[in-house]
Order: sequence, then C-alpha cells, then structure tokens
Amino acid sequence: MRILILGAGKMGTFFCDLLSFEHEVGVFDPDPKRLRFTYNTQRFSKLEEIQDFMPALVINAATVKYTLDAFKSVLPYLPETAILSDIASVKTGLPEFYASCGHPFVSTHPMFGPTFASLSNLANENAVIISEGDHLGKVFFKDLYNGLGLHIEEYTFAEHDETIAYSLSIPFASTLVFASVMKHQDAPGTTFKRHMGIAKGLMGEDDYLLSEILFNPHTTEQLGRIMEQLSELRDIVRDHDSEGMKHYLERVRRNLK
Repeated sequence: MRILILGAGKMGTFFCDLLSFEHEVGVFDPDPKRLRFTYNTQRFSKLEEIQDFMPALVINAATVKYTLDAFKSVLPYLPETAILSDIASVKTGLPEFYASCGHPFVSTHPMFGPTFASLSNLANENAVIISEGDHLGKVFFKDLYNGLGLHIEEYTFAEHDETIAYSLSIPFASTLVFASVMKHQDAPGTTFKRHMGIAKGLMGEDDYLLSEILFNPHTTEQLGRIMEQLSELRDIVRDHDSEGMKHYLERVRRNLK
C-alpha cells in the first residue's frame, strides 16, 4: 500500500520506520531539514510532489495545532479514494472535518508518546480506534497496533474525549499543581525525584497540546473531583484525624487495584 505521512516529527518518523519495509511510504514536511534522517521513504517538502505519489492512506502526524491545517493543505493533491487518518490525542474539530471532506477516514489515538514511552517496546501501552471510521481503515490500524502488542479499545469520538479527560487531564493537572508549588531541593528524596522527572517531561510537551487536552469539555468535572479530594485530605491533615486518614488511604489503595 502507498502511505503518505504528514509531518516528520517524532511520531511521524516512528510511523515511517514502522511501515516502510512492508509498504511504499512517503513523508511530507514543509521543512526539508526535518526530512534528513527519514529512511527508506520518499521525501516531499512541496505539496505538488504528492500528486504523483497517489497514496491510498494518509496518516496525519502533524502536531495537534496543525492537524486540520495539514489535512486541508494536502486535500487538493490526493486521489478521491485516499483514506484520511489521524493519530491526534485531541479530536476537536475532526468529526466535523471528516463529515465534510469527501474522503473515507479512520481516527486513532496511540496512547503513548515519545516523552515517556519507549517506542522500541510498547507491549504495555494502549491505543484507541474511533468506531465511526472506515472499516478497511480500522482493520489496517488494528493489525498494525496488534503487531506492536498494544491493547486496543474502540470508542466513539464522544467516548474518546471523555476517556482522555480522565486519563490525561487528571495526571496533567496533578503534575501541574505539584510543579507550581515545587521549590528547589538540595537533597531530594526518591519520590520527589520521580515526580520531578514526570513534571519535566510534561513541561517539555507543546503548550498548545497541553492547553487543548486540558480544555476538553469534560476536564472541568475531573478538576472538581481533584479539588474535592484535596479539600478532604487537607481537613484530615489539619485535624490530625487518624481514623479519617486510615479510611482515606484504604480508599486510595482500592482505587489502585
């Protein structure tokens, strides 16, 4: 299959490496310097070059800020039968775009990224495939993700957004709160250092991506839950409530099972 990948960032080059030995792969990036280290692929830095490539599948790996722009810019150069796909962690605007673009589509979300995951060992990672997508497109990505050993869940666009608010917004917000009150430690403990590593990794992500994940309409509810739990914990600590602390810790341990 001829596959065009939009964006030669970390995830774009990951998909290039993953697919290029079984498929004819081309990668487009308007910055030619980002194409220097792509291997075993055709490299395009001008949109007009894509027209002769005639991809059957387009994987949009542009950063979330430019996902829709990347699709719109490449549409005039694609065959009508090309399946459009995205791997975006934020699906804002994508259902509406797919409904009007005139192409079959498949939307997925690999629930891992280059900041924390080891892209060479993904056996304990997850992926989401959006149920509204094209059947053949979904089969392609199911086979691909199964080959990586990923656990796969199928959600609607709405279910995906709700899940992301829980699985990303809560840890993102908790990490931001930790980092916002953090002070330099000359002799940090192990737990502090681990939290510090997570915070530095998170803050290395794109500001737009962090904002869009937190602007998920379901995030406010999750933040309210965090605030309720912090308030309860504050009261227990303030009152030296040993019995309350015991019950609180028991509840937390149950959540971790």
